[in-house]
Amino acid sequence: MTAKAKAAKKEPAKKSRKRDMDGIMALDISFAERTPDVKAFFDKCDEKIGFVPNVLLSFSHDMTKLDAFSAYYNDLMLAPSGLSKLEREMISVVVSSENKCFYCLVAHGEAVRRLSGDPALGEMLVMNYRAADLPPRQRAMLDFTVKMTKEPWAIVDEDRARLREVGFSDRDIWDIGAVASFFNMTNRMAAAVDMRPNAQYHAMSR
Repeated sequence: MTAKAKAAKKEPAKKSRKRDMDGIMALDISFAERTPDVKAFFDKCDEKIGFVPNVLLSFSHDMTKLDAFSAYYNDLMLAPSGLSKLEREMISVVVSSENKCFYCLVAHGEAVRRLSGDPALGEMLVMNYRAADLPPRQRAMLDFTVKMTKEPWAIVDEDRARLREVGFSDRDIWDIGAVASFFNMTNRMAAAVDMRPNAQYHAMSR
């Protein structure tokens, strides 16, 4: 068989892999076989919101990586904390605004709209959180978040003291740092692979 014929024979498999991630990210990686737990998790996503978020699909080329990502995300964003779920989503949006992360701004901007019941707040956080009429607690939280994102080396004791002054405990400060750090990582990963948000997010919670 000639080299050209061999290449033609391989082409359908390549196209099939490409379709797997089409519209999700730019890398040509096949989905891995889903474990029973992942199948149940994705079924729950379909049931609750009508689709599986593309960030989960992008990680599903490797079940171990997907499990680790999902477990840490759920712990940061859903587990008990001195930060409300809305405040954690606010951090994710402001970090993503600084990093210009299209995926996270769309997906977590929707979460802010839904949890706050205020579409304008979601838009202001996406564009410029300083335009929002926020209580001192949340303004200080987001100021710290931006400094962590832009100048993490410049954070000093006075920055943590300002958070304590508006009512955050030291455990809360840990959670602010952890959420901001996580989304700085995911923003960079989304940029690296050109991850795209599900189209459904754009119209949700409006």
